Amino acid sequence: MITSIQGLLTAATALHATIELNGFGYEVNVPLTTAEKMPAVGSTVKLHTHVIYREDAQTLYGFATPADRDFFRLMIEHVTGVGPKGAIGIMSRLSVPLLESAIRSGDIATLAKCPGIGKKTAERLVVELKSKVGASTNNETALAPNSAEPRAASNAHQDAVAALVALGYKASDADAAVRQAALVLGLKATTEALIKRALS
Repeated sequence: MITSIQGLLTAATALHATIELNGFGYEVNVPLTTAEKMPAVGSTVKLHTHVIYREDAQTLYGFATPADRDFFRLMIEHVTGVGPKGAIGIMSRLSVPLLESAIRSGDIATLAKCPGIGKKTAERLVVELKSKVGASTNNETALAPNSAEPRAASNAHQDAVAALVALGYKASDADAAVRQAALVLGLKATTEALIKRALS
């Protein structure tokens, strides 16, 4: 199985990337949360991948971190009615920390706002993943091999989103604002710094 791909980023959109490696161009489907973190076209990029083989196609899905890839796998393998396209849609709307938090707390309303996900599918996400969330995901990132840093970044992200929600933001809007702040401030940004940047 292909678990990662590293090469020259030759094209990128919100949901696709083309990576050239050894003379081959690989089309990789990515969620928006991964596309936001990719470097400029012409740079070297590494994505953690999952391949789905079918009789008529081989489709490559790529993610910024192993944790994102593992969460994608959890959804497509354990949630009835959620296929690869649906899982990419869910992960394009909400970051993995917010998805995990919503599943643990049973926040059906936030999950149901993802594209193509109704109330019943949101309920299935909670029922079928609640016991698995956090247990099977790997929190390492390609940018920070020290596992403590990604955990701290994830906690800061969740706390910043919670603070913005308390201020009246919708969960999905708060998550998007904090993701943008984290791109500017980096993995070591504190909760306070993320909140200030998100509000500016």
